Amino acid sequence: MYTIGIDFGTESGRALLVDARDGREIATAVHAYPHGVIDHALPGSGRRLPPEWALQNPLDYLEVITVTVPEVLRQSGVSPAEVVGLAIAFTACTMMPTLADGTPLMALDAWRDNPHAWVKLWKHHASQPQADRINATARAMGQAWLDRYGGKISSEWFFSKALQILDEAPDVYRAADRLLEASDWVIWRLTGVETRCAGTAGYKAMVQDGDYPPREYFAALHPEFADVVDQKMLRTFSPLGGRAGGLTEAFAASTGLRPGIAVAVANVDAHVTPPAVKATGTGVMVMIMGTSTCHMVNGDGLQTVEGMCGVVDGGIIPGLYGYEAGQSGVGDIFAWFVNHAVPQEYRDAAKAAGMDLHAYLEHEASQQQPGEHGLLALDWNNGNRSTLVDANLSGLIVGLTLATRAPDIYRALIEATAYGTRIIIEAFEERGVAIRELVAAGGLPEKNALLRQIYADVTGRPLRLSGSPQAPALGSAMHAAVAAGVYPDIRAAAAVMGKLKDEIVQPIPANVAAYEPLYQDYRTLYDYFGRGANPVMKRLKARRRELLGD
Repeated sequence: MYTIGIDFGTESGRALLVDARDGREIATAVHAYPHGVIDHALPGSGRRLPPEWALQNPLDYLEVITVTVPEVLRQSGVSPAEVVGLAIAFTACTMMPTLADGTPLMALDAWRDNPHAWVKLWKHHASQPQADRINATARAMGQAWLDRYGGKISSEWFFSKALQILDEAPDVYRAADRLLEASDWVIWRLTGVETRCAGTAGYKAMVQDGDYPPREYFAALHPEFADVVDQKMLRTFSPLGGRAGGLTEAFAASTGLRPGIAVAVANVDAHVTPPAVKATGTGVMVMIMGTSTCHMVNGDGLQTVEGMCGVVDGGIIPGLYGYEAGQSGVGDIFAWFVNHAVPQEYRDAAKAAGMDLHAYLEHEASQQQPGEHGLLALDWNNGNRSTLVDANLSGLIVGLTLATRAPDIYRALIEATAYGTRIIIEAFEERGVAIRELVAAGGLPEKNALLRQIYADVTGRPLRLSGSPQAPALGSAMHAAVAAGVYPDIRAAAAVMGKLKDEIVQPIPANVAAYEPLYQDYRTLYDYFGRGANPVMKRLKARRRELLGD
């Protein structure tokens, strides 16, 4: 008895075929999105995109399914008759406009050259002005739900992006019969049934206690926005692990699976991961580390935490409050440095050593003691998701000299992301949400031993590792098993299918002590540039947008 989980990431999608009886991972396949992340120009027309835009082609998601699912079946030799369920996990908030039948607006000739007709990827930050308006209006109207999001809605979230469409392309907004998460759209295509995931609705679309904010609030944002929910969205929410519907005949034919098998309600890549690492109780923070990092933790009670992405009753595990925070740039920051700022001599040395450039820089940086490079960085190259919730912030490196080398900067950037995680941990603990242990999942901790140790040392906490290199896909397969009735709930599935490595990365006391004053200096920079004392970063971004015509 098998299930398939598909993890839709930022650059590609991955399918994982899992034995639902014991969690064994049988086969996996990856397919890169043909159009990738669209952040410079629209495909076809070549229309230039302003800064802070990040789009995708939704048809790429369907291609992932029709390529990877047949491949895992081929690799494994498993009969399609033995596959009982399918589920997906998705980056969020990734949203899109469609017609009433689910046709993406960008697939129509009339709208193909309008960027607002395309999918707005999670890291689309051009809707910061709309986020600012959403927050200011909510505060002015005394909207209590705002506290459930740490006091600020992000430019990454659903209504910031939807309001940007109305502000900047009202014709696209009016043509859209539906505004929805791309994850819900994929499930709609797979089953022919439109559903709304309770998790994405709660964390990304301001749904608390079973409903959206009131109509008068949306009207205060824009007169035409008053009926955005009733006209363009579902008000019914489907539970995590629920059965959205059965696989259509068309997708059965294109994947090789049986028609009618259970397809689970969509979910978020970060939110399916805690069960995959057996984190179904309280006090364990799961860090899903990739291009960005999501920090997930369950709590017994409802608390207000500065800058958290959201808290939802049952948002991760039924019966517990699921808290989310995050950093909007982690792996992306390391990739930026490697792609744009590392001298050729290091590339040559890595090649001579038979090593990937990241691995070579990690090896060189690991020879240093904490503080030896004399650098301190702010990890805001892609803005700040938590606790400041401000996409207009930017990266910073202090301490550069003519003696600074590439491995020094590489290590300083890793340390900056660890400091950012500690800021988030302390914000939760200040509000009574206990965090006893960290669990890291994703490609970064899997590959980078230096990163694992630095995170343990900076936070002063033991760090455990996912037992699967593809935890979001495994978590999806577990939710598919629940939807198919193999297990009664996700806790039961986690007990059998979830996995952790035996290895525990312990903090090194000498390093913990060495990082303490460096972290305090990081906090000084964090507050100085992030809390309004020095708005130079925002002025620089505004000037850039002005010159580039945004």
